[in-house]
Amino acid sequence: MVMWVRRGLRISVGLAIGGCTAVVSLVYAALSGLALLCVFVWPRVRQAVLRAVARGARRLAQVERRRLAYFLDVEIGSSYGGSRALGYLAVRWLLAPLGCLVVFSALIGALYGSLIIWGWPMFHSYNRDAQIASSVAGMFLLFLAAQSLFGVVALEQRLAWHFLGADPQDELRRRIEELASSRAGVVAAVDDERRRIERDLHDGVQQRLVALGMLLGRARRGQDAARTHALLAQAHEESRQALDELREVAWRVYPTVLDEAGLRAALETVAERVGLPVRLDYGLTAEPATEVRTVAYFVISEAVTNAVKHSGAQHVHIAVTRAPAESAPPAPVPVAAGLGAGDGLPEPAPPRPPARTTRGADRAPSFVLRARITDDGTGGADPTGSGLLGLARRVAAIDGTLRVDSPPGGPTTITAELPCA
Repeated sequence: MVMWVRRGLRISVGLAIGGCTAVVSLVYAALSGLALLCVFVWPRVRQAVLRAVARGARRLAQVERRRLAYFLDVEIGSSYGGSRALGYLAVRWLLAPLGCLVVFSALIGALYGSLIIWGWPMFHSYNRDAQIASSVAGMFLLFLAAQSLFGVVALEQRLAWHFLGADPQDELRRRIEELASSRAGVVAAVDDERRRIERDLHDGVQQRLVALGMLLGRARRGQDAARTHALLAQAHEESRQALDELREVAWRVYPTVLDEAGLRAALETVAERVGLPVRLDYGLTAEPATEVRTVAYFVISEAVTNAVKHSGAQHVHIAVTRAPAESAPPAPVPVAAGLGAGDGLPEPAPPRPPARTTRGADRAPSFVLRARITDDGTGGADPTGSGLLGLARRVAAIDGTLRVDSPPGGPTTITAELPCA
């Protein structure tokens, strides 16, 4: 009950503030229209006024977005243009008087509804039946006003979605497409990993075991004791190498140290196992979630392995840091691409950004794990190659991003950003 009262009070304050900001929006929309009308026949001046009007409209729309998020629990994306912001301001003032009327009705209902409590000793000489009737009517008015509060919030939400944000159904369809794409990528990555494991076992461990069997067979059939001893010594060395390769394959499949000692220890082991100098800068104070640290480990391990095998690098630098969640792009893509935006009028409708309709609708990342691997090799890494594409699919499976910067001649920098809830 207390929670509903608090929420009702917060919504009432938000609608009351919205009534004040609607006056500012109406005045701004009227002055903007008048200014555009005055310079309509001068194209250059009109474009300059349009840009100024668009900037002002975006600032006012930003104020409305904050009001909606804080008081009404409605969050809207910020990728709208100036024309959409101006349209929102020009229309929203029509809804503001309704919100103020509902808030005023709620106050009157609360006043008359509580009359039976505070009015009984104060107006003891008046008709008791009239006081009871007024109190009942006030309670009924309060009930209707409370229901209307949530109706006005829904109208505010729909209006903001229409002009500034994305419709929930469109966002749901977009998210389903992203999940279907990432799921297909994960399946392909798992298949590639299985084929790699099969090749490692066939070309490495299996060949060692075949050689071991042949040596033991020759030693068994031999008649010379010295030659038999030499064959057994060679078989022993072959078994040791086969065991080392089997451990290497098991390590590449999944290192147990990642669960036993954490991500930092696993990365230190990676740095020790490669045959060139590796500097590790680890800036996390808390252990990330299992799926995040697993993806981070495999991205770093594969990037270091590629640097050793293909780039001819002499040094590798691994940096694992924590970044604010706002730095993470909203949609996962294998390779980052730059985007541009204009702020003038008129403008094409941009792609609608993802928006959370209510707080807690989905879990927003609290921070981003950023892993950057840099080597001084020859560069020229292909982001669409099987290795890097498999890493991109792993990262995209948890809504992360992978960027590859590898100009010819080097250096090569691979950056993975993984959201952590």
